[in-house]
Amino acid sequence: MRSVTTAPSDRRTTISLFSRLRTAEGQADPFPFYTELRAQGAVSPAPWGGFLLTGFSTCDQVLRSSAWLEPDTRWREKQGARTRWSAPSSREISRTLPALNPPEHTRVRRSAGSFDRTTIEQIGRRVGRVVDGLLGTVEERLHSGEADFAALVSEELPVATIGDWLAIPSADWPRLRELTHDQVFTQELLPNASQLARSDAAMAELRSYFLDLVRERRANPGTDPVSRWIHTWDELEPDQDKADEAVYFLALFVLLAALETTATLLSIMTLRLVEDPDRWSLLAAQPDLVPAFVEEALRFDPPTHVISRVAAEDCLLEDVEVRAGEMVHLMVGAAHRDPARFTAPEVFDPHRKPTHLAFSGGIHYCLGAPLARLEAQTLLRHTIARLPRLALVRRPAWAPRVAFRRLQNLDVTLA
Repeated sequence: MRSVTTAPSDRRTTISLFSRLRTAEGQADPFPFYTELRAQGAVSPAPWGGFLLTGFSTCDQVLRSSAWLEPDTRWREKQGARTRWSAPSSREISRTLPALNPPEHTRVRRSAGSFDRTTIEQIGRRVGRVVDGLLGTVEERLHSGEADFAALVSEELPVATIGDWLAIPSADWPRLRELTHDQVFTQELLPNASQLARSDAAMAELRSYFLDLVRERRANPGTDPVSRWIHTWDELEPDQDKADEAVYFLALFVLLAALETTATLLSIMTLRLVEDPDRWSLLAAQPDLVPAFVEEALRFDPPTHVISRVAAEDCLLEDVEVRAGEMVHLMVGAAHRDPARFTAPEVFDPHRKPTHLAFSGGIHYCLGAPLARLEAQTLLRHTIARLPRLALVRRPAWAPRVAFRRLQNLDVTLA
Protein backbone atom coordinates (compact mmCIF):
# COMPACT_ATOMS: atom_id res chain seq x y z
CA MET A 1 0.00 0.00 0.00
CA ARG A 2 1.16 3.51 -0.74
CA SER A 3 0.24 5.97 1.97
CA VAL A 4 0.03 9.67 1.20
CA THR A 5 1.47 12.44 3.29
CA THR A 6 0.83 16.08 2.66
CA ALA A 7 3.88 18.24 2.10
CA PRO A 8 3.50 21.74 3.60
CA SER A 9 3.59 23.29 0.13
CA ASP A 10 0.86 20.95 -1.15
CA ARG A 11 -1.25 21.61 1.93
CA ARG A 12 -0.93 25.37 1.47
CA THR A 13 -1.78 25.01 -2.22
CA THR A 14 -4.94 23.03 -1.48
CA ILE A 15 -6.08 25.42 1.26
CA SER A 16 -5.50 28.33 -1.10
CA LEU A 17 -7.53 26.61 -3.82
CA PHE A 18 -10.54 26.15 -1.56
CA SER A 19 -10.27 29.71 -0.29
CA ARG A 20 -10.33 30.95 -3.88
CA LEU A 21 -13.30 28.70 -4.67
CA ARG A 22 -15.35 30.77 -2.20
CA THR A 23 -14.59 34.05 -3.97
CA ALA A 24 -16.87 35.57 -6.61
CA GLU A 25 -14.36 34.48 -9.27
CA GLY A 26 -14.24 30.93 -7.94
CA GLN A 27 -18.00 30.62 -7.75
CA ALA A 28 -18.50 31.98 -11.26
CA ASP A 29 -16.01 29.51 -12.74
CA PRO A 30 -14.58 26.90 -10.35
CA PHE A 31 -13.24 24.68 -13.10
CA PRO A 32 -9.77 26.21 -13.50
CA PHE A 33 -9.29 25.62 -9.78
CA TYR A 34 -10.37 22.00 -10.22
CA THR A 35 -7.75 21.63 -12.95
CA GLU A 36 -5.10 22.72 -10.44
CA LEU A 37 -6.49 20.30 -7.88
CA ARG A 38 -6.51 17.44 -10.40
CA ALA A 39 -2.85 18.10 -11.12
CA GLN A 40 -2.12 16.87 -7.58
CA GLY A 41 -3.46 13.44 -8.50
CA ALA A 42 -6.75 11.58 -8.84
CA VAL A 43 -6.55 10.99 -5.07
CA SER A 44 -4.92 13.65 -2.94
CA PRO A 45 -4.95 14.35 0.79
CA ALA A 46 -7.37 16.97 2.10
CA PRO A 47 -5.69 19.42 4.49
CA TRP A 48 -8.41 18.86 7.11
CA GLY A 49 -8.15 15.06 6.89
CA GLY A 50 -9.35 12.43 4.47
CA PHE A 51 -8.90 12.62 0.72
CA LEU A 52 -10.04 14.52 -2.35
CA LEU A 53 -11.02 12.51 -5.43
CA THR A 54 -10.96 14.27 -8.81
CA GLY A 55 -10.86 11.42 -11.36
CA PHE A 56 -14.15 10.35 -12.91
CA SER A 57 -13.47 6.61 -12.81
CA THR A 58 -12.36 6.76 -9.17
CA CYS A 59 -15.45 8.71 -8.12
CA ASP A 60 -17.68 6.35 -10.10
CA GLN A 61 -16.02 3.34 -8.46
CA VAL A 62 -16.65 4.69 -4.96
CA LEU A 63 -20.30 5.55 -5.66
CA ARG A 64 -21.04 2.08 -7.02
CA SER A 65 -19.19 0.06 -4.37
CA SER A 66 -20.66 -1.29 -1.14
CA ALA A 67 -17.22 -0.81 0.43
CA TRP A 68 -18.02 2.89 0.80
CA LEU A 69 -20.61 4.20 3.23
CA GLU A 70 -22.51 7.37 3.95
CA PRO A 71 -21.27 9.38 6.96
CA ASP A 72 -24.28 8.25 8.99
CA THR A 73 -25.35 9.04 12.55
CA ARG A 74 -23.00 6.48 14.09
CA TRP A 75 -20.00 7.80 12.16
CA ARG A 76 -20.81 11.40 13.07
CA GLU A 77 -21.08 10.56 16.76
CA LYS A 78 -17.54 9.14 16.66
CA GLN A 79 -16.13 12.45 15.37
CA GLY A 80 -16.55 14.15 18.76
CA ALA A 81 -18.79 16.67 20.48
CA ARG A 82 -17.00 19.79 19.23
CA THR A 83 -16.94 19.06 15.53
CA ARG A 84 -19.26 20.20 12.74
CA TRP A 85 -20.73 16.69 12.77
CA SER A 86 -22.18 17.24 16.25
CA ALA A 87 -24.29 20.25 15.19
CA PRO A 88 -28.04 19.61 15.65
CA SER A 89 -28.67 20.12 11.92
CA SER A 90 -25.93 17.62 11.04
CA ARG A 91 -27.39 15.01 13.38
CA GLU A 92 -30.85 15.64 11.93
CA ILE A 93 -29.81 15.35 8.29
CA SER A 94 -27.97 12.11 9.10
CA ARG A 95 -31.33 10.45 9.72
CA THR A 96 -32.74 11.23 6.28
CA LEU A 97 -32.70 8.63 3.51
CA PRO A 98 -29.57 9.82 1.61
CA ALA A 99 -27.43 9.54 4.78
CA LEU A 100 -28.51 6.03 5.78
CA ASN A 101 -26.60 2.81 5.18
CA PRO A 102 -27.97 -0.71 4.79
CA PRO A 103 -29.94 -2.34 6.24
CA GLU A 104 -31.81 0.78 7.40
CA HIS A 105 -31.38 2.46 4.03
CA THR A 106 -32.98 -0.52 2.30
CA ARG A 107 -35.95 -0.47 4.68
CA VAL A 108 -36.59 3.27 4.39
CA ARG A 109 -36.10 3.44 0.63
CA ARG A 110 -38.55 0.59 0.17
CA SER A 111 -41.12 2.44 2.30
CA ALA A 112 -40.74 5.61 0.23
CA GLY A 113 -41.89 3.97 -2.99
CA SER A 114 -40.71 5.45 -6.26
CA PHE A 115 -41.59 7.90 -8.98
CA ASP A 116 -43.03 5.25 -11.29
CA ARG A 117 -44.37 5.97 -14.77
CA THR A 118 -47.93 6.59 -13.58
CA THR A 119 -46.82 9.01 -10.87
CA ILE A 120 -44.52 10.87 -13.27
CA GLU A 121 -47.33 11.19 -15.84
CA GLN A 122 -49.66 12.61 -13.19
CA ILE A 123 -47.06 15.06 -11.93
CA GLY A 124 -46.08 15.88 -15.52
CA ARG A 125 -49.49 17.28 -16.35
CA ARG A 126 -49.27 19.58 -13.36
CA VAL A 127 -45.68 20.61 -14.22
CA GLY A 128 -46.72 21.63 -17.73
CA ARG A 129 -49.46 23.92 -16.40
CA VAL A 130 -47.17 25.46 -13.79
CA VAL A 131 -44.41 26.07 -16.35
CA ASP A 132 -46.82 27.86 -18.69
CA GLY A 133 -48.01 30.10 -15.88
CA LEU A 134 -44.47 30.96 -14.79
CA LEU A 135 -43.34 31.67 -18.35
CA GLY A 136 -46.36 33.94 -18.72
CA THR A 137 -45.00 36.00 -15.83
CA VAL A 138 -41.61 36.13 -17.52
CA GLU A 139 -43.25 37.40 -20.72
CA GLU A 140 -44.97 40.19 -18.82
CA ARG A 141 -41.71 41.26 -17.15
CA LEU A 142 -39.88 41.25 -20.48
CA HIS A 143 -42.20 43.99 -21.74
CA SER A 144 -40.39 46.34 -19.34
CA GLY A 145 -36.94 45.18 -20.42
CA GLU A 146 -35.65 42.24 -18.41
CA ALA A 147 -36.67 39.44 -16.06
CA ASP A 148 -34.91 37.37 -13.41
CA PHE A 149 -35.51 33.84 -14.68
CA ALA A 150 -34.07 32.27 -11.52
CA ALA A 151 -36.47 34.09 -9.19
CA LEU A 152 -39.53 33.85 -11.43
CA VAL A 153 -39.16 30.28 -12.67
CA SER A 154 -36.28 28.17 -11.34
CA GLU A 155 -37.08 28.84 -7.69
CA GLU A 156 -40.84 28.57 -8.18
CA LEU A 157 -41.26 25.42 -10.26
CA PRO A 158 -39.71 22.88 -7.82
CA VAL A 159 -41.61 24.13 -4.77
CA ALA A 160 -44.88 24.24 -6.71
CA THR A 161 -44.28 20.71 -8.02
CA ILE A 162 -43.33 19.04 -4.75
CA GLY A 163 -45.64 21.23 -2.66
CA ASP A 164 -48.63 20.19 -4.72
CA TRP A 165 -47.58 16.51 -4.70
CA LEU A 166 -47.23 16.51 -0.90
CA ALA A 167 -50.46 18.57 -0.59
CA ILE A 168 -48.67 21.34 1.32
CA PRO A 169 -50.64 24.64 1.46
CA SER A 170 -49.27 27.05 -1.14
CA ALA A 171 -49.08 29.80 1.48
CA ASP A 172 -46.30 27.81 3.16
CA TRP A 173 -44.17 27.33 0.05
CA PRO A 174 -42.10 30.56 0.25
CA ARG A 175 -41.03 29.93 3.84
CA LEU A 176 -40.18 26.29 3.16
CA ARG A 177 -38.03 27.39 0.24
CA GLU A 178 -36.14 29.85 2.45
CA LEU A 179 -35.58 27.21 5.11
CA THR A 180 -34.33 24.76 2.50
CA HIS A 181 -31.69 27.24 1.32
CA ASP A 182 -30.65 27.94 4.93
CA GLN A 183 -30.29 24.32 6.02
CA VAL A 184 -27.95 23.41 3.18
CA PHE A 185 -24.88 24.78 4.99
CA THR A 186 -24.79 21.76 7.30
CA GLN A 187 -24.18 19.70 4.15
CA GLU A 188 -21.50 22.02 2.80
CA LEU A 189 -17.85 21.01 2.64
CA LEU A 190 -16.45 23.33 5.32
CA PRO A 191 -19.25 25.30 7.02
CA ASN A 192 -18.31 27.93 9.58
CA ALA A 193 -19.96 28.41 12.96
CA SER A 194 -22.43 31.07 11.80
CA GLN A 195 -23.49 28.95 8.83
CA LEU A 196 -24.05 25.94 11.08
CA ALA A 197 -26.13 28.09 13.44
CA ARG A 198 -28.22 29.19 10.47
CA SER A 199 -28.71 25.55 9.46
CA ASP A 200 -29.58 24.55 13.01
CA ALA A 201 -32.34 27.17 13.22
CA ALA A 202 -33.74 26.23 9.82
CA MET A 203 -33.72 22.52 10.59
CA ALA A 204 -35.49 23.04 13.91
CA GLU A 205 -38.26 24.95 12.16
CA LEU A 206 -38.52 22.32 9.41
CA ARG A 207 -38.78 19.57 12.02
CA SER A 208 -41.59 21.37 13.82
CA TYR A 209 -43.44 22.06 10.55
CA PHE A 210 -43.31 18.53 9.19
CA LEU A 211 -44.08 16.78 12.47
CA ASP A 212 -47.19 18.97 12.69
CA LEU A 213 -48.01 18.06 9.09
CA VAL A 214 -47.69 14.34 9.84
CA ARG A 215 -49.96 14.64 12.89
CA GLU A 216 -52.53 16.55 10.84
CA ARG A 217 -52.48 13.88 8.09
CA ARG A 218 -52.81 11.13 10.68
CA ALA A 219 -55.95 12.82 11.98
CA ASN A 220 -57.24 13.61 8.48
CA PRO A 221 -55.73 11.14 6.00
CA GLY A 222 -55.97 11.75 2.28
CA THR A 223 -54.54 10.28 -0.91
CA ASP A 224 -51.27 12.24 -0.72
CA PRO A 225 -47.84 10.59 -0.19
CA VAL A 226 -47.60 11.65 3.47
CA SER A 227 -50.86 9.85 4.24
CA ARG A 228 -49.64 6.78 2.35
CA TRP A 229 -46.33 6.80 4.23
CA ILE A 230 -48.20 6.92 7.55
CA HIS A 231 -50.11 3.79 6.55
CA THR A 232 -46.89 2.09 5.43
CA TRP A 233 -44.99 2.91 8.61
CA ASP A 234 -47.85 1.91 10.87
CA GLU A 235 -47.34 -1.59 9.47
CA LEU A 236 -43.55 -1.41 9.89
CA GLU A 237 -43.32 0.27 13.29
CA PRO A 238 -45.65 -0.49 16.24
CA ASP A 239 -44.58 2.65 18.13
CA GLN A 240 -46.70 5.46 16.67
CA ASP A 241 -44.28 8.22 17.66
CA LYS A 242 -41.43 6.40 15.91
CA ALA A 243 -43.63 5.81 12.88
CA ASP A 244 -44.53 9.50 12.72
CA GLU A 245 -40.87 10.45 12.98
CA ALA A 246 -39.99 8.08 10.13
CA VAL A 247 -42.64 9.74 7.96
CA TYR A 248 -41.32 13.17 8.98
CA PHE A 249 -37.83 12.24 7.79
CA LEU A 250 -39.21 11.03 4.47
CA ALA A 251 -41.19 14.23 3.90
CA LEU A 252 -38.19 16.34 4.92
CA PHE A 253 -35.89 14.46 2.56
CA VAL A 254 -38.29 14.80 -0.37
CA LEU A 255 -38.66 18.54 0.16
CA LEU A 256 -34.93 19.24 0.54
CA ALA A 257 -33.95 17.08 -2.41
CA ALA A 258 -36.64 18.50 -4.66
CA LEU A 259 -36.08 22.17 -3.93
CA GLU A 260 -32.38 22.88 -3.57
CA THR A 261 -30.68 20.93 -6.34
CA THR A 262 -33.54 21.02 -8.85
CA ALA A 263 -33.77 24.81 -8.69
CA THR A 264 -30.04 25.01 -9.41
CA LEU A 265 -30.34 22.55 -12.30
CA LEU A 266 -33.11 24.64 -13.87
CA SER A 267 -31.10 27.85 -13.56
CA ILE A 268 -27.82 26.41 -14.84
CA MET A 269 -29.60 24.70 -17.73
CA THR A 270 -31.27 27.96 -18.73
CA LEU A 271 -27.98 29.84 -18.37
CA ARG A 272 -26.39 27.43 -20.84
CA LEU A 273 -29.30 28.06 -23.22
CA VAL A 274 -29.36 31.86 -23.17
CA GLU A 275 -25.62 32.56 -23.05
CA ASP A 276 -25.09 31.20 -26.57
CA PRO A 277 -27.53 32.06 -29.41
CA ASP A 278 -26.45 28.98 -31.35
CA ARG A 279 -27.78 26.70 -28.61
CA TRP A 280 -31.23 28.28 -28.78
CA SER A 281 -31.22 27.85 -32.57
CA LEU A 282 -30.10 24.23 -32.21
CA LEU A 283 -32.94 23.28 -29.84
CA ALA A 284 -35.52 25.26 -31.81
CA ALA A 285 -34.53 23.27 -34.92
CA GLN A 286 -34.06 19.94 -33.09
CA PRO A 287 -36.37 19.73 -30.05
CA ASP A 288 -35.56 16.02 -29.76
CA LEU A 289 -32.20 17.14 -28.34
CA VAL A 290 -33.88 18.50 -25.18
CA PRO A 291 -33.16 15.40 -23.01
CA ALA A 292 -29.52 15.33 -24.13
CA PHE A 293 -29.22 19.08 -23.46
CA VAL A 294 -30.41 18.53 -19.88
CA GLU A 295 -27.92 15.68 -19.36
CA GLU A 296 -25.05 17.76 -20.71
CA ALA A 297 -26.05 20.60 -18.36
CA LEU A 298 -25.82 18.09 -15.49
CA ARG A 299 -22.34 17.08 -16.61
CA PHE A 300 -21.04 20.51 -17.48
CA ASP A 301 -21.89 22.14 -14.13
CA PRO A 302 -23.84 19.83 -11.79
CA PRO A 303 -25.92 21.24 -8.90
CA THR A 304 -23.82 19.25 -6.41
CA HIS A 305 -20.05 19.51 -6.78
CA VAL A 306 -19.02 17.40 -3.78
CA ILE A 307 -20.27 14.02 -2.48
CA SER A 308 -18.69 12.50 0.63
CA ARG A 309 -18.24 8.85 1.55
CA VAL A 310 -16.50 6.89 4.33
CA ALA A 311 -14.36 3.79 3.91
CA ALA A 312 -16.02 0.70 5.43
CA GLU A 313 -12.61 -1.00 5.75
CA ASP A 314 -8.96 -0.43 4.93
CA CYS A 315 -8.55 -0.24 1.17
CA LEU A 316 -6.62 1.16 -1.76
CA LEU A 317 -7.75 3.94 -4.08
CA GLU A 318 -5.42 4.46 -7.03
CA ASP A 319 -2.69 2.78 -4.90
CA VAL A 320 -3.37 5.23 -2.07
CA GLU A 321 -3.99 3.73 1.35
CA VAL A 322 -7.32 4.72 2.93
CA ARG A 323 -8.11 3.53 6.44
CA ALA A 324 -11.52 2.34 7.65
CA GLY A 325 -13.57 5.31 8.83
CA GLU A 326 -11.64 7.86 6.77
CA MET A 327 -13.69 10.20 4.60
CA VAL A 328 -13.22 10.84 0.92
CA HIS A 329 -14.70 13.84 -0.87
CA LEU A 330 -15.74 13.09 -4.43
CA MET A 331 -15.12 16.33 -6.32
CA VAL A 332 -17.88 15.69 -8.84
CA GLY A 333 -17.49 19.06 -10.53
CA ALA A 334 -13.84 18.21 -11.21
CA ALA A 335 -14.59 14.62 -12.24
CA HIS A 336 -17.06 15.88 -14.85
CA ARG A 337 -14.22 17.73 -16.54
CA ASP A 338 -11.75 14.84 -16.36
CA PRO A 339 -9.94 14.71 -19.75
CA ALA A 340 -9.26 11.01 -19.17
CA ARG A 341 -13.02 10.42 -19.45
CA PHE A 342 -14.33 13.21 -21.69
CA THR A 343 -13.15 14.54 -25.01
CA ALA A 344 -12.95 18.35 -24.87
CA PRO A 345 -14.51 18.40 -21.38
CA GLU A 346 -14.61 22.22 -21.28
CA VAL A 347 -16.94 22.30 -24.29
CA PHE A 348 -20.71 22.20 -23.75
CA ASP A 349 -21.83 19.60 -26.26
CA PRO A 350 -25.39 18.19 -26.13
CA HIS A 351 -24.42 15.69 -28.82
CA ARG A 352 -22.04 13.80 -26.52
CA LYS A 353 -23.13 10.51 -24.93
CA PRO A 354 -24.77 11.35 -21.58
CA THR A 355 -22.43 10.36 -18.75
CA HIS A 356 -22.29 12.04 -15.36
CA LEU A 357 -22.47 11.53 -11.59
CA ALA A 358 -24.89 14.35 -10.85
CA PHE A 359 -27.46 11.94 -9.39
CA SER A 360 -24.84 9.98 -7.39
CA GLY A 361 -24.73 6.23 -8.00
CA GLY A 362 -25.17 2.75 -6.59
CA ILE A 363 -27.79 2.23 -3.89
CA HIS A 364 -27.85 5.98 -3.24
CA TYR A 365 -28.75 6.91 -6.80
CA CYS A 366 -31.13 9.87 -6.51
CA LEU A 367 -34.71 8.75 -5.89
CA GLY A 368 -36.01 12.00 -7.42
CA ALA A 369 -33.93 11.87 -10.63
CA PRO A 370 -36.99 11.14 -12.82
CA LEU A 371 -38.81 14.14 -11.33
CA ALA A 372 -35.83 16.47 -11.77
CA ARG A 373 -35.48 15.38 -15.40
CA LEU A 374 -39.21 15.86 -15.95
CA GLU A 375 -39.13 19.43 -14.65
CA ALA A 376 -35.98 20.33 -16.58
CA GLN A 377 -37.13 18.85 -19.89
CA THR A 378 -40.61 20.35 -19.60
CA LEU A 379 -39.22 23.79 -18.81
CA LEU A 380 -36.73 23.65 -21.68
CA ARG A 381 -39.31 22.53 -24.24
CA HIS A 382 -41.87 25.14 -23.20
CA THR A 383 -39.29 27.94 -23.04
CA ILE A 384 -38.09 27.28 -26.58
CA ALA A 385 -41.61 26.87 -27.95
CA ARG A 386 -43.29 29.73 -26.12
CA LEU A 387 -40.84 32.57 -25.59
CA PRO A 388 -39.03 34.67 -28.17
CA ARG A 389 -35.29 34.14 -28.19
CA LEU A 390 -33.78 35.26 -24.86
CA ALA A 391 -30.35 36.67 -24.17
CA LEU A 392 -28.31 37.02 -20.99
CA VAL A 393 -28.31 40.58 -19.62
CA ARG A 394 -25.37 40.09 -17.24
CA ARG A 395 -23.40 37.22 -15.75
CA PRO A 396 -25.21 35.86 -12.68
CA ALA A 397 -23.99 36.06 -9.12
CA TRP A 398 -23.41 32.82 -7.22
CA ALA A 399 -23.89 31.90 -3.58
CA PRO A 400 -20.55 31.39 -1.76
CA ARG A 401 -20.67 27.61 -1.64
CA VAL A 402 -18.45 24.75 -2.77
CA ALA A 403 -20.62 21.61 -2.57
CA PHE A 404 -24.04 23.01 -3.48
CA ARG A 405 -24.14 25.39 -6.42
CA ARG A 406 -26.77 28.12 -6.51
CA LEU A 407 -27.34 31.03 -8.88
CA GLN A 408 -28.65 34.08 -7.07
CA ASN A 409 -30.05 35.67 -10.24
CA LEU A 410 -30.43 34.94 -13.94
CA ASP A 411 -31.36 38.18 -15.70
CA VAL A 412 -32.58 37.75 -19.26
CA THR A 413 -34.02 39.97 -21.97
CA LEU A 414 -35.32 39.60 -25.50
CA ALA A 415 -32.51 38.96 -27.94
